[in-house]
Amino acid sequence: MGPLDAFWHLLNFFTPAFGVGCLGAAAIKLLWRRELAGVPWRRLAVWGSAAGAAALLAGLLLWGRDGRMATYALLVFGAAAAFWWAGCRPGAGGAPGKAPPSRRKK
Repeated sequence: MGPLDAFWHLLNFFTPAFGVGCLGAAAIKLLWRRELAGVPWRRLAVWGSAAGAAALLAGLLLWGRDGRMATYALLVFGAAAAFWWAGCRPGAGGAPGKAPPSRRKK
């Protein structure tokens, strides 16, 4: 395998993590628009993509090959945990279900 083939192979390996990170960040920014107003989309996407990439690597190390359904389940759960950590946990800038004090209705 040449260097260009190795590059494309690695790019295709990490593409699902990047896709889940970006699409998931966009989805939760739409769903919890008001509550996550202070959390930048880029922060959510980076955290989700990084956790997804770690999950893909863990699946490769655990099962010895790429493309197993358990690895993709780990990818989704890892990205969801990263989204919570980056934007929804208390003190992260926004919490779904609880509006910031300046936006609460009186």
